[in-house]
Amino acid sequence: MKRVNVRYFASVREAMGVERETVQTEANSLGELRDELIARGGSHASALMRGRPIRMALDQVMRPEDMAFTDGSEVAFFPPVTGG
Repeated sequence: MKRVNVRYFASVREAMGVERETVQTEANSLGELRDELIARGGSHASALMRGRPIRMALDQVMRPEDMAFTDGSEVAFFPPVTGG
């Protein structure tokens, strides 16, 4: 079991109703963590659902969802950002 600090940004934060939380997880990758959070239902499911474009960062670096993390890592979820 790992303990990770999860942060939510922009519209994901608005949908979740919280900016951050500490999560106990058995997930080994960012994608597995996302699936665990979706399985909680409620705001987690609607904000992070599959098919919704979500970017993920591990310890403040953009990473693919198959990236592994360790106990104490910081994981961030946010929508794609457009510039102009």
